[in-house]
Amino acid sequence: MTPGPAVARATGLPSGSVPWPPRAIVRRGSGSWTLQATLHRRGLGPVAGVDEAGRGACAGPLVVAACVLRPGDSAALDGLTDSKLLAPATRQRYFALLESRAVARCVVAIPPAEVDALGVHVANLEGMRRAVAGLAVHPGYVLTDGFRVSGLTAPNMAVVGGDRAAACVAAASVLAKVTRDRIMCDLHERLPRYGFAEHKGYCTMEHTEALVAHGPSDEHRFCYVNVAVAAQHHGWAAPPRPVARAGSWADVVQNGGPTAHRFDDHPRDDTGDSVPEPMTSPARPGGARSR
Repeated sequence: MTPGPAVARATGLPSGSVPWPPRAIVRRGSGSWTLQATLHRRGLGPVAGVDEAGRGACAGPLVVAACVLRPGDSAALDGLTDSKLLAPATRQRYFALLESRAVARCVVAIPPAEVDALGVHVANLEGMRRAVAGLAVHPGYVLTDGFRVSGLTAPNMAVVGGDRAAACVAAASVLAKVTRDRIMCDLHERLPRYGFAEHKGYCTMEHTEALVAHGPSDEHRFCYVNVAVAAQHHGWAAPPRPVARAGSWADVVQNGGPTAHRFDDHPRDDTGDSVPEPMTSPARPGGARSR
């Protein structure tokens, strides 16, 4: 197979005279280092993995990490996988190893206010761009977990289940997760009433009860429906800062859907759904939709 005119123009050689490199085959089940090693053999290294932690949390920052590993470090990092599958002590051990053994690493924390302003998905994409751009070593190729990211500074590919399929993505997941857990424990010292040290800002029953009892803090994400509901429950007339696509509390979305539940003391219509009072909001209209 030969490339077309576009490749010929880029190389300065006649059309049809530059053959494509042979196709690389990566076999399923051949280990989490295989994809990275294959890219290195094809001259596309160093390979960076990118992943995030805290996308589903309703409080605290969204943390994104990028990491470049040495191709021959599989023995030292044996067992490295998706951070969610590792015990906390094991995550800490891998985190320390990555601090000392990674070729390059960069961790970016996006605060709740920016998550609100951009929407969760857009903030996640922006965090991935920042993390890759912040690497001390420019990658030849980037692997992302689950979905493609436009605007990266190197060729990239989305890997479904990347934090289990590619060691560099697993490394990024550990860096992001441990960093974020430490941030949430620090927030617990300042705001102990929410129990951040236990649930790390995710939507657990205990966290919901704390939101109902105390209302949201500045560390909560007002683009999440449970936070918006808790704020209304405590008499907040509008979001305290810009929220993507939200012109009122009723416009607040979570993962692309409208507000679907409210506390029982809100009025309801004939179908049993809550009827929010008309409200105005300082939220910036027309922002990116949260996912």
